[in-house]
Amino acid sequence: MAEREDVVLTRDVNIVTIPDGNTGTLNKGQIVTIYQALGDNYTVVTEHGHMVRIAGVDADALGKESQRLHELSSETDAVAVEKNCWEVMKTVYDPEIPVNIVDLGLVYECKVTPNAEGMNDVHVVMTLTAPGCGMGPVIQSDVEKSIRALPGVANVNIEVVLDPPWSREMMSEVAQLQLGLY
Repeated sequence: MAEREDVVLTRDVNIVTIPDGNTGTLNKGQIVTIYQALGDNYTVVTEHGHMVRIAGVDADALGKESQRLHELSSETDAVAVEKNCWEVMKTVYDPEIPVNIVDLGLVYECKVTPNAEGMNDVHVVMTLTAPGCGMGPVIQSDVEKSIRALPGVANVNIEVVLDPPWSREMMSEVAQLQLGLY
């Protein structure tokens, strides 16, 4: 989204403050500026200059429709589930950076293991851009929820590690170009 857009909230909406990750509410009638609309969430700036995130399920409060990004495979074998996991992780964004967490280099591993019930268990190893990132638990939760909703997934474990530490060299060339670093 290139241009900022001012909108009036059509109803009360739950928010997560950036960068500390605290929750709160914005009231109907408040004016916000949409700063970023990537993945299925919106980063907005309030009238008082606070940056907050509004979940895609609350897009209607912004006068928007929830974004469904692409079709995933309906197959439930481990290979298809792993492919779907990587695809949905590409829809998760750090609310302050307009690049998905995969291209940012935050996801180190995604392991899919068939289980005894004919489903799959998923284990993701990821990191954060900074050890004290207040949005870390929010991003971790976004990854878990998006993978848990996939067909063929039984259990999801998202492990956040700080070693090796993230550095901008871990970003894809596409991400570096998007951020003007390449």
